[in-house]
Amino acid sequence: MVTLNTRQKLYQVIFGTQTKAGQYFDIVLIITILCSELVLILSSVRDVETQYSNLLFVMEWVFTILFTIEYILRLYCSPKPWAYARSFYGVIDLIAILPSFIAFLFPGSNYLLIVRLIRVMRIFRVLKLTRFLKDSNILLRSLLMAQRKILVFFSTVAILVTVLGSLLFVIEGPGNGFTSIPKSIYWAIVTITTVGYGDIIPQTDLGKALAAFTMLLGYSILAVPTGIITAEISQEMKIQRELLRCINCATGGHETDANFCRHCGAELPEKV
Repeated sequence: MVTLNTRQKLYQVIFGTQTKAGQYFDIVLIITILCSELVLILSSVRDVETQYSNLLFVMEWVFTILFTIEYILRLYCSPKPWAYARSFYGVIDLIAILPSFIAFLFPGSNYLLIVRLIRVMRIFRVLKLTRFLKDSNILLRSLLMAQRKILVFFSTVAILVTVLGSLLFVIEGPGNGFTSIPKSIYWAIVTITTVGYGDIIPQTDLGKALAAFTMLLGYSILAVPTGIITAEISQEMKIQRELLRCINCATGGHETDANFCRHCGAELPEKV
């Protein structure tokens, strides 16, 4: 019977990075993930898959079995298995092994294993790249703060493309390729985003005039979400700078990567 002490040691290795064993485990895990992704990518190349199909199949299942064992061990040694299973990494760890089993029912779904690449994000924790984590947190908080404005913006765009697409359907009709309102809305989305696939184009003068208006409208609104997110990032960085105050003279407004006070030269407190 496995003792509690062994379980705790296993937890330190699998979840922790304080010990050498824990660091080595995560580094080996990241290398294994990258190798499994390389196998998956190579299996999508027809010539390689034809020549090495058996080898690629075996390697894919070797990686899947290894990741399955790892996931079971994580559940076993975690103090709160259900909390881990519901966490971001817990869900990703589970999704990283499911496609191989689902492929028995739905052939081709094994390519969803590309989600394993998200697990490489653990490298930030392993190498203790806290600055990168802090920057990513700033970006995440900025996106969360801007979500209502972005929702309003996309709702407005959705209304615009629906109206423009419907108008073009009325103007052009099925005879010019606009066989339905959904297809016309697709054209409006492609045009307003300045992608312009060119698979369907207006033929009448009125339709071309509406297309020109849609293109100009697209250029004018594309900058809106960028401006919203940029403003939120700027505000978040300003807050972070104000929080970074010198313990010697209480001066704030330092850059987030500053190590010394810009006023008195004292060492700044460690950034969390």
